[in-house]
Amino acid sequence: MKLQTLCVIALLCGTCAAQKKMSRAEADRLAMQQWNTEKQKLMPAARKVWSEGVIKFQQYQMAIAYKVFGTKPVGGRSLYISLHGGGNAPVAVNDQQWENQRTLYKIKEGLVIVPRAPTNNWNLWHEDHIDNFIDSLIRYSVIMEDVNPDKVYILGYSAGGDGVFQLAPRMADRFAAASMMAGHPGDADMRNLRNLPFSIFIGGLDSAYNRNKLAIKYNRKLDSLHNLDAKGYEHEFHLYPDKPHWLDHQDTIAIPWMADYKRNTFPDKVVWVQDNRLQHRFYWLSAPLAFSKAGDVAEVSRKGNLITILHNTFNVLEINLNDDLVNLDQPVTVIANGKVLFRKKVNRSFKAIERSVKEYQDPRFIFTAKLILSNNKVSEVYPLKSK
Repeated sequence: MKLQTLCVIALLCGTCAAQKKMSRAEADRLAMQQWNTEKQKLMPAARKVWSEGVIKFQQYQMAIAYKVFGTKPVGGRSLYISLHGGGNAPVAVNDQQWENQRTLYKIKEGLVIVPRAPTNNWNLWHEDHIDNFIDSLIRYSVIMEDVNPDKVYILGYSAGGDGVFQLAPRMADRFAAASMMAGHPGDADMRNLRNLPFSIFIGGLDSAYNRNKLAIKYNRKLDSLHNLDAKGYEHEFHLYPDKPHWLDHQDTIAIPWMADYKRNTFPDKVVWVQDNRLQHRFYWLSAPLAFSKAGDVAEVSRKGNLITILHNTFNVLEINLNDDLVNLDQPVTVIANGKVLFRKKVNRSFKAIERSVKEYQDPRFIFTAKLILSNNKVSEVYPLKSK
């Protein structure tokens, strides 16, 4: 066969391959295959943590106490991450608070993990490294105890409540619901709680650090946000007028309240405010850390195959897609300020699947396609370099 003929055949085959589009069934199969591969890679570390009761990150280590309750449901167990009080105190005090936290809340079903804070600082539950520990706890619980990633809850008392005020907004896409007991909000930004049910429990006499007054203030913030966006910011407020810092177990009603919720994995609207502890992902949006800064804001909604950029200050914003979010067999439209930025079919790709599995490490957050918004333009091609 002549060289010219071989070249023509090769060209035609290449064209056929380029024209072959990945189907939803193929994408779903590859997604599960990739997740199972990732799970096997994570298994040795997960087994080590479960056997030793200690999880490590950088120079920090966090002991964990865990216990399983009830019969595992068909969809997997629930997970409750319960944060102890204490804070800027001697080691023995924080150890005692860790022990006490294990006795506060009883559940009917699920895995309860009570971690011991890696440090003894005042902000022990919202230091930079805590996010990594929480991510690992969830990941390893899914692997080791068959936890349903859509049934993960976070709660905390006193300094643990401080942590919930901070962690729930900046990591809202990990949880199904959150409860804050007797804590201080600090500089927490509640806008990220658009899709995360949040409850506040406070004693009316809990005046130290103005906890009681600030709890009322932050509940009003949530009231205001809900009034402006009726489909979001579901919350409850429990003020016990005669109670000081100790709520005398009145807050235990948080457990059945949280248990009624499942994570809103693919919400119709995402409000993402980048905290000073940067996150690389938030629901179906993501942003490379090299392109991000504290204070970046993105508000993006979806209805069918229409994606609307309501507000965005991210230099580069990734819109992650799959067939649970949109119909990838039909054109996807992206608009901003009434202008169409993008309108065409988006290709499912193994690269998008592989990347989302590594970035999210969550079997429910696997995306098969990706769009990149930068400089008011949308494409499937990533910018060559950051500014």
